[in-house]
Amino acid sequence: MISAVELSGVSKHFDDLVAVDDLTLDIGDGEFFSLLGPSGCGKTTTLRMIAGFEFPTMGSLRIHGEEMGLLPPNKRPVNTVFQSYALFPHMTIEQNVGFGLLMQKVGGSEISERVARALDMVQLSHRAEARPDQLSGGQRQRIALARALVNEPEVLLLDEPLGALDLKLRQSMQIELKDLQHRVGITFIYVTHDQQEALTMSDRIGVMKDGKLLQVDDPQALYEHPKSRFVADFIGEINLVRAKVVDGATIELVGGTMVRATTGLSSGLDVNIAIRPERLSLNELGEAPDGRNSIEGTVVRRVYHGDFFFYEFDTPAGVLEIKEENRPSLPRYDEGSRLVASWSPDATTVVQD
Repeated sequence: MISAVELSGVSKHFDDLVAVDDLTLDIGDGEFFSLLGPSGCGKTTTLRMIAGFEFPTMGSLRIHGEEMGLLPPNKRPVNTVFQSYALFPHMTIEQNVGFGLLMQKVGGSEISERVARALDMVQLSHRAEARPDQLSGGQRQRIALARALVNEPEVLLLDEPLGALDLKLRQSMQIELKDLQHRVGITFIYVTHDQQEALTMSDRIGVMKDGKLLQVDDPQALYEHPKSRFVADFIGEINLVRAKVVDGATIELVGGTMVRATTGLSSGLDVNIAIRPERLSLNELGEAPDGRNSIEGTVVRRVYHGDFFFYEFDTPAGVLEIKEENRPSLPRYDEGSRLVASWSPDATTVVQD
């Protein structure tokens, strides 16, 4: 993989605060990479260091092999899109997109050509003469993207650019943004605290906590095989159950139930097992399919969500959350029903704290 951005042992200190701690990361050329984590985890500081708005306290930062050192933002081959559109209300869309090129004293004919290409990329050529207040929120966001792309950056940095949009528009813009990245073919580095947003758009995701990079993986691997309790709990809904390693293929859950899982860990080690709610299924007692892990319990709550039923299932290992599709072929279980929950050993992820 050719690296677009390389961070090697990068740290950033603000007085006594370590905002980013010894971060090493390679982001591929043409990749849609997301930095994901809670507020204050260091993801925006990392983005600002790539942009040149902040400089590392230590470590090396290269873009396409060139050390950035203390280069200011305007000398770096990057552009940044923020949550705030910051469009000039008195200018047309065409003038807004071309303003940066005008300040760089680019020739008039070249400005026209590049602005036309940028507006075409975001599919808003037909609104070139409109003003920002005549556009929807989603259209204004696309104009902010066009203004960044018109400078032909090697890397586009996006700092929670969809945060100001309502949920439905935000979801539609996620698909548009991913399609746009495919069309332009440059590296996107996207900062968000929204797990679903990162899973939907990214080629790979880096999860951060307290300035450290905990795991980097593609969305499916991150969701299906988290490597720590924090990542498991932060990405989507999950059941975390305290357990102890028996051997390389067996785990004893708190409460005494034995289940199968590949551990690769020492016997007697305290761990947690992580199971996604949609990986669990409910069956009548004695009817759990062969080859699956199972545990008996009682339905204590059932909630209708339209496309699925949500169950809370009380077991010796604790209360498990279970999602079952709303299909006519599947039974509905009432609160108080005594049942068995089952799941595949492959859906049993062992994580440590």
